[in-house]
Amino acid sequence: MAVFPRVACRANACFRASVAVSFPSVRTSFRASQQSVVTTHRHLHATTQSRSPPSAAPTALAAGGAADVQSEMDLRLQSVVADFHAPVRFAIAYGSGVFLQKGYKPAAIGSKDAPMVDFLFGVTHPEHWHSLNIRQNRHHYSALAYLGSKVVSNVQETMGAGLYFNPDVEVAGVRIKYGVVSMDRLIRDLHDWETLYLAGRLQKPVKVLRSDARVNLANRRNLRASVRAALLLLPSEFTEEELFCAIAGLSYTGDFRMKMGENPHKVFNIVYTQMDAFRELYKPVIEDLPNVNYVSESQIVQDLDARLRAQLLQKLPQNLHDKIYLYYQRSPASNGSSTAALQEPQLSLSVASSPQLAQITEQSLGDIVRWPAISQSLKGILTAGFARAFVYAGRKLKKSFAGRSSPRKSS
Repeated sequence: MAVFPRVACRANACFRASVAVSFPSVRTSFRASQQSVVTTHRHLHATTQSRSPPSAAPTALAAGGAADVQSEMDLRLQSVVADFHAPVRFAIAYGSGVFLQKGYKPAAIGSKDAPMVDFLFGVTHPEHWHSLNIRQNRHHYSALAYLGSKVVSNVQETMGAGLYFNPDVEVAGVRIKYGVVSMDRLIRDLHDWETLYLAGRLQKPVKVLRSDARVNLANRRNLRASVRAALLLLPSEFTEEELFCAIAGLSYTGDFRMKMGENPHKVFNIVYTQMDAFRELYKPVIEDLPNVNYVSESQIVQDLDARLRAQLLQKLPQNLHDKIYLYYQRSPASNGSSTAALQEPQLSLSVASSPQLAQITEQSLGDIVRWPAISQSLKGILTAGFARAFVYAGRKLKKSFAGRSSPRKSS
């Protein structure tokens, strides 16, 4: 059984030369902004960083000497967050509206041709937050808001991945989609990968607009965990591109939208124009792991010794760890009842020695992602309203069909 992230990247590597010819200007023009973008994301690593003032552009971007167009984008994004009266504890912007992805044309933020910008807001008290926001921005909500902020908050917390999305609204002259999540729910997902919906987003480059010390610390653990999980999907030798595609693909494993609602080349498209950003995020993590080494600028090897891989398994987020062990004990390779009596470290050594470890890991990831992705999408009909949900889904399907019908090099 092939492992999805590796297959996607291996196939795309075959097109690397032709893609490089087709998109040289894209890679060149965005290299400087990627450096600035990564510095911003690294706020999530820094435990000393505190909440940024609403009106200030990210300090790291200013210090990094970003281009004028990048500075203008920062100001526009900050103005969106500042427009909300309800208190936002943690805020990021992400997606193709912020970072160029292969297949998109550069467009100024807020312009007619610009993609919708995605935001994620971490808030301390969701019910209070929605109460304030409904007063200010009632038009952002569906008819659900007529039932009050308590109902809105309950829908947010009890359905899907714990987010409440308001898509396709205009704030400060920018067309956006914003999701609201409680800080506790966000940090739990970063720690334990309850749904991978939030942790998966922060495994990719994001623009941090308001930082939080607890999120910073939790995401350091999340980034290390994503490398460990990706290594279990990869062979002894692989490229940086394959590793980054494996990491970017973790939170899409088992997601039904990859089959019917997203560009099938989405993972590669995310990584291709953001290689420098991924490298800046993950190279320090890779170099700190005992079983992984760079053998050239872009080639990596890992030691597949069972003891070292057992250590990787033991340090995985709790939810993924438990599912891998459960699937292993159900597999024919485990010899059934004989492994049930094993204690650590013998159990981890047994799992790490399994030739089906990559497939078991992928299956476990799919179990984590599948239902939250389905239920969060169904919740979108309720929270966005049928009309807006229909329009939003139509745009997604259009992009999906375009990606499937186009050659991979131009996806």
